[in-house]
Amino acid sequence: MPDKPLRTTQSPTQPPTPTLSTSEEQQLRHYLQATLSDNTRKTYRSALLQFERAGGRLPCDRDSLVRYILVKAGELSTRSLDLHITAIRQWHQQQGLADPAADPMVQRTLEGVRRVHGRPPRKARALTLKQLGELLAAANAQEHPLRALRDRALLLIAFMGAFRRSELVAIRVEDIQFEADGMLIHLPRSKTDQDGQGLVRAIPAGSGSVCPAIALKEWLNATNIESGAVFRAMNRWGQLSEKPLNAASINELLKKLASSAGLENVPEFSSHSFRRGMSTAAARAGVSFELIRKQGGWRHDGTVRGYIEEGQQLQDNAAHTLLEEMQRLTNPRTTSTTDANHSGRHRDD
Repeated sequence: MPDKPLRTTQSPTQPPTPTLSTSEEQQLRHYLQATLSDNTRKTYRSALLQFERAGGRLPCDRDSLVRYILVKAGELSTRSLDLHITAIRQWHQQQGLADPAADPMVQRTLEGVRRVHGRPPRKARALTLKQLGELLAAANAQEHPLRALRDRALLLIAFMGAFRRSELVAIRVEDIQFEADGMLIHLPRSKTDQDGQGLVRAIPAGSGSVCPAIALKEWLNATNIESGAVFRAMNRWGQLSEKPLNAASINELLKKLASSAGLENVPEFSSHSFRRGMSTAAARAGVSFELIRKQGGWRHDGTVRGYIEEGQQLQDNAAHTLLEEMQRLTNPRTTSTTDANHSGRHRDD
């Protein structure tokens, strides 16, 4: 998305700001662009392009924006439409222009669209440990041995490290520190660390074929990768590229392996299934909330609790006790005095 900084800013009570030189303007533009991640900037550019293809022109006014909302209502999801409006708002703000999206008419129109067309967001299905095992078996069964090694290491690290797909493809050999009891993966930057403070994801050692560290070492040794991207693209003949996997290809890889493994609901799996799956499986195994939150690098407690609650909504359920009690009451073999007393204690008056 183009960034054009405002050249002068002045008010009746302040002296005028000196006009920036060409080099200063370029430097300012560089820093303004750095306020958005590459992925966000690409998303905004795509939204602005769609706005222009629909007949919109930048800068725009309230009426043009309302007209665009009417065209896209029902065609785009409400979340996507909100994102488009955000992109248009950002463009105007970065040009130092009035924001047409702030107009009450625009906001009321959006609210109405949400009420009429709003739908729950589609969520990635959480991977279970059993399904992870089936995916590993499908990865091992692939025809090309290098692809099998890469995908096995990728699956284990993605799940146990609760990595986002952008983080996964950004891992470099230089970021990995092997230890006797596992490995540490240093992330110079992530979605929740846009300031580049860096964070570390620790992955303990496992045993045999389910050890992420062993799987990664086997992949690196087989390919002689000593620096640069760890998970690299590979053509149909198994020839390795110098370039890392594209983040979007993680979804395709997961769906392909899920289909080969015969899993159900394949379209519902995505790279986010690793993070949801890790949090859910860990909670079921009795891992504390704080350790789950730390492993996934989540900033907000509510996000983690939501994943855990969704993953355990059939296990942590008030109806469990009721179904057990109903089974006790309707089972003719339940004739012991203890059971009879138990039923009596719970019988409604």
